[in-house]
Amino acid sequence: MSESIKIAEKIIELAKEQGVIQVRDLRERDIHPEYLRRLCEKGSLVKLARGQYALPDLNISENHSLVLTAKSAPNAIICLVSALRFHNIGTQAPYEIWIAIKNRTAKPQVRYPKIRVFYYSGMAYSEGVEEHIIERVNVKIYSPAKTIADCFKYRNKIGIDVAIEALRDGWHENKFNMDELWHYAKICRVANIMKPYLESLT
Repeated sequence: MSESIKIAEKIIELAKEQGVIQVRDLRERDIHPEYLRRLCEKGSLVKLARGQYALPDLNISENHSLVLTAKSAPNAIICLVSALRFHNIGTQAPYEIWIAIKNRTAKPQVRYPKIRVFYYSGMAYSEGVEEHIIERVNVKIYSPAKTIADCFKYRNKIGIDVAIEALRDGWHENKFNMDELWHYAKICRVANIMKPYLESLT
């Protein structure tokens, strides 16, 4: 078996394991990116976005844009209206992927899809993170209760009406309980702001 065939098989195995592979995945293994182009020409791989590839039979989900974002920005956490969308809370349908990154870190270089970045710090960044496997890729997303608290924290950016709608819809759909809401409201320092809305639920 020639060396090029062995490398091609190695790339295919990597795609099976990871779901989506990137140029940098090959560079980390000292494999030239040219192999990706050749495998695409043969139909062994398909190009999803710039620098991102997968097997032709990859089951593309409705959350595919989250997968591409997670591959390009593994330390980012899906937040606010994008997290609401994932959890099926409210009626928001953002055309960008909203992500949270830690304060004083560089904005991730995500060519596609379009992203909107929010800078979080301390427990507001680290708490309430769920990990979901989508298309064999680990995607970090804030939990429903944490997302609601974040929406109230960033109400001036997304609108208080969006936060209230998400709170009421998530509550009626049993996406969280009152203890969870209070916990994250305190972490996000919006307990006093959320209190009258929480009281109206019960």
